[in-house]
Amino acid sequence: MSVLVDAKSKLLIQGLGSAGKFHAATMVEYGTQVVAASHPGKGGSSWEGIPLFSTVAEAVNETGADVSCIFVPAPGAADAILEAADAGIRLVICITEGIPVLDMLRVKHALAGTDTMLIGPNCPGIITPGAAKIGIMPGPIHRPGSIGVLSRSGTLTYEAVDQLTKVGLGQSTCIGLGGDPIKGLDFIDGLALFAEDPDTEGVVLIGEIGGQAEEAAAAWIRKNMSKPVVAFIAGQTAPPGRRMGHAGAIVAGGKGTAAQKVSALQEAGVVVAESPAEIGELMKRRLEKIS
Repeated sequence: MSVLVDAKSKLLIQGLGSAGKFHAATMVEYGTQVVAASHPGKGGSSWEGIPLFSTVAEAVNETGADVSCIFVPAPGAADAILEAADAGIRLVICITEGIPVLDMLRVKHALAGTDTMLIGPNCPGIITPGAAKIGIMPGPIHRPGSIGVLSRSGTLTYEAVDQLTKVGLGQSTCIGLGGDPIKGLDFIDGLALFAEDPDTEGVVLIGEIGGQAEEAAAAWIRKNMSKPVVAFIAGQTAPPGRRMGHAGAIVAGGKGTAAQKVSALQEAGVVVAESPAEIGELMKRRLEKIS
């Protein structure tokens, strides 16, 4: 069993600019079933054998696409998410960075009444190794296995995966949640999915300073999670009040510090790595201890 995407997922690409074309090609090369792309005014044509449609609704009706990956520039990305939801897409992955917060507030409110799940924005996407890669994650470092990965940081997602692969631990599904303050899928949503997945034996959680998502995840883990969780919190040397990298990575009002997050996770039984280079070994030890 995989989480959210597998070899049967039918992918639609929204936004075929240079970035969209480049990453669409890597997804096809990986083996992802890319069935369509949408671009206003381009309906009836094709790109590299992929049929183009003027609207998402047309693409869904003609191809049965059920997953969308968005590369639409920031000014139009929120509308692209809503167009996908209106067309009945079950899972939307938005790679776009720099979407205005007010636009995402509108999206968050609109999606609350639908069956559409959003990953992102400002995220690297999702991959079920050996089955489907949707987004910008580098496919070669991933291996099929039993460790789920949830991360606010794209770069650290790749580092965690590389560490896991090097110690012989493959991944069930890896999800890049994105670093924006307002986004779709969050830690608790992902943890719940992995908790129910029989093929996931353990979870790696990559957090960072800012917000309260890691503290909320720790509380959920304490009450609900029986599988081992290994975590790393980025930004431990960031000065208070200064944003470090992601829009959501800012310590404000004395809340959201790395120390608070580490403490909350440790109290919930999570092993917290001091360095991302330790993630693979720590997870391997946790699994060996259980077995």
